[in-house]
Amino acid sequence: MSSPTLSPARNKLAVVVLISGRGSNMEAILAASDAPDYPARVVGVVSNRPDAAGLATAQARGIPTRVVNHKDFPAGEAGRAPFDAALAEAVDSLAPDLVVLAGFMRILTPGFVSRYEGRLMNIHPSLLPSFPGLHTHRRALEEGVRVHGCTVHFVTAKLDHGPIILQAAVPVLDGDTEPTLSARVLAEEHRIYPRAVAWFAAGRLSVVDGRVQVAGSASQSGAVLHSPSGA
Repeated sequence: MSSPTLSPARNKLAVVVLISGRGSNMEAILAASDAPDYPARVVGVVSNRPDAAGLATAQARGIPTRVVNHKDFPAGEAGRAPFDAALAEAVDSLAPDLVVLAGFMRILTPGFVSRYEGRLMNIHPSLLPSFPGLHTHRRALEEGVRVHGCTVHFVTAKLDHGPIILQAAVPVLDGDTEPTLSARVLAEEHRIYPRAVAWFAAGRLSVVDGRVQVAGSASQSGAVLHSPSGA
């Protein structure tokens, strides 16, 4: 994977964010991008739901938005390829350097993923490869793990897999419930996703033999951050 070619506007990486709801990770990236030295900017937001609250957040900032309603397409497998084709058209109209999934609740086709190979990023609420899919916090509690967390990774055709860029670990505390554990992990998501986007924008990420290397880091590989509070 080569370094990105930055959008000419202010020499910052152009990011398009895909959401299905509030888009709290989108909000974290937007907050980070308010810093003058942050190397990326959100140039568009696309949702598969016209009522997604994050659309209003983007519009309030003057960020262009698009809606590709999945309900306008056939249900099931028959609608996946046509939906993804329309989604790609909406994304491409915003000319992104990087496409970021932030709570986008659709399984993308291999064709869509390959179209943005090397510049499609996701965050998942578990320490992958543990607990791919849904209900990660519930499953972590049921399995009795003592450490949980979140993962930023490049997207591949295999769901919730792909080269790991950055992870954050949090302890699972006695008395934790699904909501309390979820809140602790979400705070870490908001901390690491903007960092991973900034690394990409700065050209610090490369993938070698399926593993992410981070130029300028001590380990030269994808990192694990620990919750600063442990609670």
